[in-house]
Amino acid sequence: MAARSAPSCHLRLEWVYGYRGHQCRNNLYYTAAKEIVYFVAGVGVVYSPREHRQKFYRGHSDDIISLALHPERVLVATGQVGKEPYICVWDSYTVQTISILKDVHTHGIACLAFDLDGQRLVSVGLDSKNAVCVWDWKRGKMLSMAPGHTDRIFDISWDLYQPNKLVSCGVKHIKFWSLCGNALTPKRGVFGKTGDLQTILCLACARDELTYSGALNGDIYVWKGINLIRTIQGAHTAGIFSMNACEEGFATGGRDGCIRLWDLTFKPITVIDLRETDQGYKGLSVRSVCWRGDHILVGTQDSEIFEIVVQERNKPFLIMQGHCEGELWALAIHPTKPLAVTGSDDRSVRIWSLVDHALIARCNMEEPIRCAAVNADGIHLALGMKDGSFTVLRVRDMTEVVHVKDRKEAIHELKYSPDGTYLAVGCNDSSVDIYGVAQRYKKVGECVGSLSFITHLDWSSDSRYLQTNDGNGKRLFYRMPGGKEVTSTEEIKGVHWASWTCVSGLEVNGIWPKYSDINDINSVDGNYIGQVLVTADDYGIVKLFRYPCLRKGAKFRKYIGHSAHVTNVRWSHDYQWVISIGGADHSVFQWKFIPERKLKDALHIAPQESLADSNSDESDSDLSDVPELDSEIEQETQLTYCRQVYKEDLPQLKEQCKEKQKSATSKRRERPPGNSIRLHFVHGYRGYDCRSNLFYTQIGEIVYHVAAVGVIYNRQQNTQRFYLGHDDDILCLAIHPLKDYVATGQVGRDPSIHIWDTETIKPLSILKGCHQYGICAVDFSADGKRLASVGIDDSHTIVLWDWKKGEKLSIARGSKDKIFVVKMNPYVPDKLITAGIKHMKFWRRAGGGLIGRKGYIGTLGKSDTMMCAVYGWTEEMAFSGTSTGDVCIWRDVFLVKTVKAHDGPVFSMHALEKGFVTGGKDGVVALWDDSFERCLKTYAIKRAALAPGSKGLLLEDNPSIRAISLGHGHILVGTKNGEILEVDKSGPITLLVQGHMEGEVWGLATHPYLPICATVSDDKTLRIWDLSPSHCMLAVRKLKKGGRCCCFSPDGKALAVGLNDGSFLMANADTLEDLVSFHHRKDIISDIRFSPGSGKYLAVASHDSFIDIYNVMSSKRVGVCKGATSYITHIDWDIRGKLLQVNTGAKEQLFFEAPRGKKQTIPSMEVEKIAWASWTSVLGLCCEGIWPVIGEVTDVTASCLTSDKMVLATGDDLGFVKLFRYPTKGKFGKFKRYVAHSTHVTNVRWTYDDSMLVTLGGTDMSLMVWTNEMEGYREKRPCDSEESDIDSEEDGGYDSDVTRENEISYTIRALSTNIRPMFGIKPHLQQKEPSIDERPPVSRAPPQPEKLQTNNVGKKKRPIEDLVLELVFGYRGRDCRNNVHYLNDGDDIIYHTASIGILHNVATGSQSFYQEHNDDILCLTVNQHPKFINIVATGQVGDSADMSATAPSIHIWDAVNKQTLSILRCYHSKGVCSVSFSATGKLLLSVGLDPEHTVTIWRWQEGAKIASRAGHNQRIFVAEFRPDSDTQFVSVGVKHVKFWTLVGRALLSKKGLLSTLQDARMQTMLAVAFGANNLTFTGTISGDVCVWKDHILCRIVARAHNGPVFAMYTTLRDGLIVTGGKERPSKEGGAVKLWDQELRRCRAFRLETGQVTDCVRSVCRGKGKILVGTRNAEIIEVGEKNAACNILVNGHVDGPIWGLATHPSRDFFLSAAEDGTVRLWDIADKKMLNKVNLGHAARTVCYSPEGDMVAIGMKNGEFIILLVSSLKIWGKKRDRRCAIHDIRFSPDSRYLAVGSSENSVDFYDLTLGPTLNRISYCKDIPSFVIQMDFSADGRYLQVSSGCYKRHVYEVPSGKHLMDHAAIDRITWATWTSILGEEVMGIWSRHAEKADVNCACVSHSGISLVTGDDFGMVKLFDFPCPEKFAKHKRFLGHSPHVTNIRFTSGDRHVVSAGGDDCSLFVWKCVHMPH
Repeated sequence: MAARSAPSCHLRLEWVYGYRGHQCRNNLYYTAAKEIVYFVAGVGVVYSPREHRQKFYRGHSDDIISLALHPERVLVATGQVGKEPYICVWDSYTVQTISILKDVHTHGIACLAFDLDGQRLVSVGLDSKNAVCVWDWKRGKMLSMAPGHTDRIFDISWDLYQPNKLVSCGVKHIKFWSLCGNALTPKRGVFGKTGDLQTILCLACARDELTYSGALNGDIYVWKGINLIRTIQGAHTAGIFSMNACEEGFATGGRDGCIRLWDLTFKPITVIDLRETDQGYKGLSVRSVCWRGDHILVGTQDSEIFEIVVQERNKPFLIMQGHCEGELWALAIHPTKPLAVTGSDDRSVRIWSLVDHALIARCNMEEPIRCAAVNADGIHLALGMKDGSFTVLRVRDMTEVVHVKDRKEAIHELKYSPDGTYLAVGCNDSSVDIYGVAQRYKKVGECVGSLSFITHLDWSSDSRYLQTNDGNGKRLFYRMPGGKEVTSTEEIKGVHWASWTCVSGLEVNGIWPKYSDINDINSVDGNYIGQVLVTADDYGIVKLFRYPCLRKGAKFRKYIGHSAHVTNVRWSHDYQWVISIGGADHSVFQWKFIPERKLKDALHIAPQESLADSNSDESDSDLSDVPELDSEIEQETQLTYCRQVYKEDLPQLKEQCKEKQKSATSKRRERPPGNSIRLHFVHGYRGYDCRSNLFYTQIGEIVYHVAAVGVIYNRQQNTQRFYLGHDDDILCLAIHPLKDYVATGQVGRDPSIHIWDTETIKPLSILKGCHQYGICAVDFSADGKRLASVGIDDSHTIVLWDWKKGEKLSIARGSKDKIFVVKMNPYVPDKLITAGIKHMKFWRRAGGGLIGRKGYIGTLGKSDTMMCAVYGWTEEMAFSGTSTGDVCIWRDVFLVKTVKAHDGPVFSMHALEKGFVTGGKDGVVALWDDSFERCLKTYAIKRAALAPGSKGLLLEDNPSIRAISLGHGHILVGTKNGEILEVDKSGPITLLVQGHMEGEVWGLATHPYLPICATVSDDKTLRIWDLSPSHCMLAVRKLKKGGRCCCFSPDGKALAVGLNDGSFLMANADTLEDLVSFHHRKDIISDIRFSPGSGKYLAVASHDSFIDIYNVMSSKRVGVCKGATSYITHIDWDIRGKLLQVNTGAKEQLFFEAPRGKKQTIPSMEVEKIAWASWTSVLGLCCEGIWPVIGEVTDVTASCLTSDKMVLATGDDLGFVKLFRYPTKGKFGKFKRYVAHSTHVTNVRWTYDDSMLVTLGGTDMSLMVWTNEMEGYREKRPCDSEESDIDSEEDGGYDSDVTRENEISYTIRALSTNIRPMFGIKPHLQQKEPSIDERPPVSRAPPQPEKLQTNNVGKKKRPIEDLVLELVFGYRGRDCRNNVHYLNDGDDIIYHTASIGILHNVATGSQSFYQEHNDDILCLTVNQHPKFINIVATGQVGDSADMSATAPSIHIWDAVNKQTLSILRCYHSKGVCSVSFSATGKLLLSVGLDPEHTVTIWRWQEGAKIASRAGHNQRIFVAEFRPDSDTQFVSVGVKHVKFWTLVGRALLSKKGLLSTLQDARMQTMLAVAFGANNLTFTGTISGDVCVWKDHILCRIVARAHNGPVFAMYTTLRDGLIVTGGKERPSKEGGAVKLWDQELRRCRAFRLETGQVTDCVRSVCRGKGKILVGTRNAEIIEVGEKNAACNILVNGHVDGPIWGLATHPSRDFFLSAAEDGTVRLWDIADKKMLNKVNLGHAARTVCYSPEGDMVAIGMKNGEFIILLVSSLKIWGKKRDRRCAIHDIRFSPDSRYLAVGSSENSVDFYDLTLGPTLNRISYCKDIPSFVIQMDFSADGRYLQVSSGCYKRHVYEVPSGKHLMDHAAIDRITWATWTSILGEEVMGIWSRHAEKADVNCACVSHSGISLVTGDDFGMVKLFDFPCPEKFAKHKRFLGHSPHVTNIRFTSGDRHVVSAGGDDCSLFVWKCVHMPH
């Protein structure tokens, strides 16, 4: 029986032999105290060489694989492997955990590094992305994370000389990271020509951006910035595994066994070759070095640690050694001395001294060793080998005695007999051989009973028997020495075994878990004297059991430290120690055995703290010595809070159902009713499964909870106020120490905790995201800043929060069993206790984790269930109440004593100034002194003590007490029966509130003419409640059975009650005494109704599907209604008392005639016309609309119609009470919805005068009274939510610009595809055609002519080395808004196009650029707070939200110096479409383009995400903070306006309410502005502006504009509002209007742009000026006084801009685009000079060589020639139907070549005048023409076509020239071709889908620029015939650069954008001479 409890002795880890050198590097350091820190298996080791002592850190649960030392060299960070690996930061001096970092990495943590000041830690995971993560380790908080690399990362380091920079290296890469905001951005190191691209194994950072790294080939690579600048070759002859930087320089260690020391500039100092030293050996490989002063620590692959003193470098001192490669299985103990022998697959056998903790002998064998044994006299050592042989050595000098090989398979076990005469050898081929020792090991016997490999052997004490275990788990016995099997159990019974190492057998049954047949226990060893057994298993655990342990599933103590398999374990000869060995970790652990008597002292010395419990695990055996659970507690543990449907699931469910329901909603639906209801009073208190949830507030009100409502009850006025923020059952409540705030936790899939103010009833913070299913306990810290919570998930997670910030501080798994209570230590905010089923744990915070220690009970008591706990008067003292009625008193973690306090469980405790108060199941409140010595006073809760002022009646004496609180001279008591009582200190008791007891409540009836109602419940009571102001229970009567329905007779005298056993009774309504009862049915009576009028008949419906009709006077049954196929749910009479309407469970609506019960069929149209006395039906046409979209998962359970037949109230299974307008025809009617009940609303009833609605909650047992507020009477209240399940069918309005913006899909650059429909093989993949005459090497031929005619001959040619962006013509107005702002008092404006932020000076037109975005900017905002002057935020497009460099991001930057202040990588996949700063400027709000349109709030300076939530299922256009707030903002979008509040870390939203205005409909909202007193203005698609007060629409400014209102701006200084819309200019109207603060008066401004309609996309107001951005890419400044317009910025409206031409001699250029314009730009004056509207999209444009004519090619096949001087048309012609792609004048201006997409080039002779007749054309071009160039002499034309082919034609004949030699000799006038040998190098490797679109060679003929589909401009040398030529790249454009040209004199490059409709002018930087 003793095996039921764990043994009371203990093991303490004393020494570990070994060091992890394999697969780990850089894991060995000196600490500040000159100790050595390293790790082995799952243990961190701190070794003191001076004292030869080891300390252990055991906070990990699996193998440690990485280690970093804090710069102050006391703290250590270690990372482990595992499914959920974590990082521990611990103190190397005390070996206590400081912080735990978890919940981010998977698989394992490969590298760690601290930054310079030790505040931050970086870690790298072993997951597939090798995630890099930066932590604020003290707070346990992740700051940033990014995918590291596709392959393994081996080392990472902070740059100690530059802040926020890191370097990582690994397989074939090195990356340089910068950390900004929450974004880690990598740049790959460029190996270039300096070194080979190869794997980098280690690195160290130095000054001046230098980084030294060790490579796999033994070289050292030196980096400057991201470039490799030199290599130090042959630093080692093989891979450099470790590099360590110290004050003197660097130490490196390699696979070649050498250590090299280098000075600070990496010049060699010295080399130490360890292979050549005394201890050295061939193959020694260094894995870790640490250099401090004159000492060097070296860790090797083979688990040795050397210490080298520099002076005596050839005598390294061996500090530690262990086994290396392969597995370690062999372990033997010397029979008389404290020695242990181990042997391993590394072929070595080693002897360890257990006293000196040292290796004393080592010998290498030929074969891997698998087992060992020492003879009884300690002379011979036998070793079993893997090859089937065994060897015997003399222990003294390790010389061989004999070597025997009789078997082929491994020898796994051998043992000498106790008398020393025989050796038994067990082999893997299932046999045991017996050898005689004295006969020189001659074989004397063989045992062959096993069918599987032999695992364990034991001899009997007299050496006559042998028992074996094999791989099948069989246990067999043999007679010795012959080996005959013994089968008779009798013979074996008396045998005494010399040792016990077998894993099967009666005596060790208990080591196996109850229901497992796995053989994962590798080794056992019995200690007969101490009666303990030690086991080793595959999970790295060493366990102690009592011996013998006979029953399966015995209790044990467990010890962790080894990693995976513990292969063997043995007691030392004198039972002082246990030795265990690890298979894979090669380590030997030596444990000190502490017997029971010494245990007490030992525990006080070192309570081993570890995350996994080292004490004892609960085992599964029947706990007969643990008392039975109290029935109440048992009931409670069986409660489940799981829901089929959580409220959080509703949006998704609705979406799913909507698809099915699309057709149903065509009908125009009724509006919701005008009435609304307001919660007035709740009868009920949740005591049946909650404790300590009842408190006095500061001002003496009482706060508690019931259902989903937090209630504040004023006992003087008998009124209640409600917190209605929860949407499901509240399970716990705690009060802030100042008694003004309350925290409540609820049920939910992701349950939330609300902290709210009891005065204002407003939420202060909402905490979510860490728990599942529900929150069962919360507690505030003493300073009120922190909150602890416990969840009801399987592991009862405990979370510690900083609740004001809404941040999770720490998290830990609590316990398998339920936790009832959490209490925070009032003296130390980092400590807390939890108590629950068989659970009392003491926790302390460590960074992001919590470390728990079980309460230590010792001999005082039994492990008991704790129901409540409090702290005492010091930080060490704690008290807990148990389920047996005791109070336990704890000091630290030790149980000091127990005091009997109650009969039955102690449910509640409360600490007072001097003493305690407790309450229990016995219904007694006890007051105690401050040490629980004496009970000072008891109060019994009895009816007799009830005071006269009570609001109700006590149901029974001594109800179970669940909550106690003191204050205001009273004791407040909450009972299990749902009563709240106030006990006066002198004894009288006042009942304040009560509700039904446990059990569902269904029956509800309201009185025909009095404000009272009756309820009946499964708790077997019938109760009468007063609904008038006294709000109390008037009467109660106990029933023999529970009931489901009740009904008052029409005269109110009688009350009929239907019971659950099929009987019903009629009682006197005043006295509740029986009048009469019947029992005719077997099943539940579900509804009962008196006929109207005199109440002559009583209809009784039951679950047997019948309705009985009784005559009330004669008390006889007069009729039965048959014909229902299912149970009856509701019945109603008509006014005449002749007809019954019936609902059944099968959703049938039936009609019966009374009194006989004949079934009638009534057409549905007629049903409406019948006058019904009552309507509680949920079926039929009249109430079709009450069924929700998700009708499959939820039922409408009840309904009730007001007596004026206007409003139908319903209750459903989700806990919603809804009001509909009656009749509700058509599906999915509109409604108002109220949440207060948690799950099922079982019944709803209006009172007789419709003044109140009474609702019943089935499982929350509460009766709620709501007041009905008629239509006119409205103070607006927050609980009104008017909704319908299907968004209104009316569309939100239509406008082409809005639709375009809504449907635009943003591609990111990296995924862009080709803009032209090219086909064929890309040039760099084509086979090269051999030239016809390969010229001889020395040729007499004249020299090759120039490829290109150059126009600055004579000047020295200077190549172009760089391009600098100088001007951008363009503004993104077509699909972005609110993106033009003033800066610097209106001197500058800021806006964006493509991926560039532009600061534009209004006076000079000069521009400067922010170019850090790597993709298109979509939104821009300016921080208005004076503290953050000129701070801009921009959001960009991005890919999926994987936090990599292509993820969407927001940049916050300084507009003046273009410094990036923060980068926020965000989870808005696709892109960020709106950003807004808060009033203080510290918060930033962003909205995403992801399908949920997520709304996120950031603390941008730290890069911290505060809160995030799905915004809307359709596009949100804008979200803006209120200008005076940091917590309130508004979002607008497609049929959407929402008013948001930030509460802690949660976002609460309210939809805009339209109901107050007639015929207002929810339109698509486009813009938002703000006014004082919580006014909000939203601009709509129809041109109206809606004005909202709070979230209610209060008026509409009709037709503020004629078209959509796209932009609104609130001026902070005077509150005036600017609006911008889409309008045709007219006399009075204008597209821009300036309004007063309330949008009542306005002044309109016309934009003189000459457009047919003006469409304003952005407005901003400065001093006397309004800044306007338009859809037509203009930015205009309008003067407020004179309304004068000044156009600041021009751009093309629609792209792509295909045509581009630069003037032959001046700094002008022309552009032609899809928008039908050709524009002339002046680079010097930075402006547009002219534009020509062509009326058709233009595709190409070209200057004549003199610059006097311009040719324009159109998309419709026409081309036009203009004279530059007059812009008059000289000639035009249309010979083609398809687009003209290129047009060119010949160099002598004689011919015009026109290339089109009809695969042709036409020639025209211009000397023949403007008739433009075609003179010839080029035939057989295989595809459309892209570019054309004339030769310098005008005789040839080169054409590049859409199949990646280049062709040359003669001019003007159009003949195809095929001769390669001739082509090679042509000199070209210009080169714009992307094809040809000369430009092969411009095609990149990554061009699978994307193309190079355009190219241009400089006038000097030596530089080439290209534009491609990725939006890059690249600069090459010309010609560049070799593939993948070197180049510089310039970013800025969106995808698709369509054209590019050099201006005259190569001064500038102009590039034209496809997607961004922008022109970029780049300045050319020439190389100096």
